[in-house]
Amino acid sequence: MSGEKIERVELAPGLSVSRVLTGLWQVADIERRSGELELSTAAAAMRPYVDAGLTTFDVADHYGSAEQVVGEYRRTNAERSVEALTKWVPKPGPLTRGDVSRAVDLAAERLGADTLELLQFHAWNYADPSYLDGLFFLDELRRDGRIRNIGLTNCDAVHLEMLLSSGFEIVSNQVCFSLIDRRAAGAMTALCVEKGVSLLAYGTLAGGLLTQRFLDVAEPDVAELETWSLMKYRRFVEAAGGWSRFQGLLRDLAEIAARLEISLANLATRYVLEQPAVAGVIVGARLGESEHVAETARLFSLELGQTVVDEIDELLARLDPIPGDCGDEYRREPFLTASGDLSHHFDEFPAPYRVEVGSDGRRRAFSGVPWESMAGYCRAIREGRWIRVSGTTASHRDRLIGGDDPASQTHFVIDKIEGALQSLGGRLEDVVRTRVYVPRIEQWEAVARAHGQRFRHVLPVNTMVQAALIGDEFLVEIEAEAVVDE
Repeated sequence: MSGEKIERVELAPGLSVSRVLTGLWQVADIERRSGELELSTAAAAMRPYVDAGLTTFDVADHYGSAEQVVGEYRRTNAERSVEALTKWVPKPGPLTRGDVSRAVDLAAERLGADTLELLQFHAWNYADPSYLDGLFFLDELRRDGRIRNIGLTNCDAVHLEMLLSSGFEIVSNQVCFSLIDRRAAGAMTALCVEKGVSLLAYGTLAGGLLTQRFLDVAEPDVAELETWSLMKYRRFVEAAGGWSRFQGLLRDLAEIAARLEISLANLATRYVLEQPAVAGVIVGARLGESEHVAETARLFSLELGQTVVDEIDELLARLDPIPGDCGDEYRREPFLTASGDLSHHFDEFPAPYRVEVGSDGRRRAFSGVPWESMAGYCRAIREGRWIRVSGTTASHRDRLIGGDDPASQTHFVIDKIEGALQSLGGRLEDVVRTRVYVPRIEQWEAVARAHGQRFRHVLPVNTMVQAALIGDEFLVEIEAEAVVDE
């Protein structure tokens, strides 16, 4: 160690973290190959990081025994405190208050903590509003003091803004951000800067691909790679233009790193660390197998400067952009995951809404808002290939979603429409007509732009009119018709 001062940042009031977080996702990878880690040995392997000032660890409920490792460290090293930022990634489907409470209790027990410093929540399917129930229950636990702060992981910009507009106090969003994946640099960064939400960047070394180790290396087959991270980020390389183009980028980056007398890994990491809204980057550790503490600590003595950043940006312009927004690799094709699909996460997506088959043979979906039973209608009905969706507003059960932001309300309305379609065997891409009603004509453009974001690749016929809506809080209502392919 050369004694570099570790940069820290206040992620939330009372929560100071290292700007380089040590990621323990590879615990699951190690245990996949060799069985469960011996907790005391793994906890001892945390000590060099803590001694260097790298006291913040990124864990999750699905990172093997990572939470238990941190808990064991805390039990045996009470005099040297650490920050543990964990995640909860429930399977798709309904979430009850009991489900949420049990998940929080389990994480706290594993981590050896009375209160969780930060719980980061992942939603698989925005068309299923069950994830909102999970967040409302988490917020209750935050107000009760069982969680200090709520963050998100793999949330896109549209839904982060929607949740903020709905009144959720979100302090951070953990997303993939690297030299080959700059999706977070656009709308996400602008939103986070505006709203004061911190980005925690993972995948900054693309599982190790953005290091000297893979410079001038022949193209590997995904199945030949030894870790889930390498398998995953190999797919990112393919989406960005392929191995040959990636090798050209690595050679140019290696020249810049040599000129600056730093490692390629530190160049790649520092680039992300200097991006606006990025509070910290997450660098993976293989506890008990290898450590790069001194190399990581050297990041804090670096400053690339705008000239170098501009030079790197010119190189990155040669790559194809990773498709979609943050987290889309877990929600729609192409699934840029280790397996290339979601099979290693869960078996299937349940229908977002309850479906009934009537005596007439028609299938009806119900979203559960109180007006459906009171006024005698369903959210959507399927007859043959046709699905027709009722006029839909931004309500979930008895709550308004999207606050007073017309764009956020519109996005949630379209989520509900998509959920109704999914429940009846359709997709948003099957929509052939939308009718949009806005009560305040001055808000038509915000609504139209949100509609355009979601339907620009579908292009249904569309009508928008000004009309009074039932309920002053509702800023938009949309109905839709879809034709499902045979």
